[in-house]
Amino acid sequence: MTSAPAVGTLHHVELWVGDRSAVDRLAADAPTHGWRLMFADRHPYAGGEGHYAAYLENADGFEVELVADTP
Repeated sequence: MTSAPAVGTLHHVELWVGDRSAVDRLAADAPTHGWRLMFADRHPYAGGEGHYAAYLENADGFEVELVADTP
């Protein structure tokens, strides 16, 4: 039996990082800091058309979304 997540559980952190090149630079550098790109087959539009972002996860299961301020 699985239980539902506790109320107020954090799923991921979203950070607005500047323009598309900032998203690309940070995503490219992320593996050297222990982060892996999620949804690589849909990157950088895994969040939908017009939403330029990189979704990253580390070995502990923490997730971060790096978002460009302009799609």
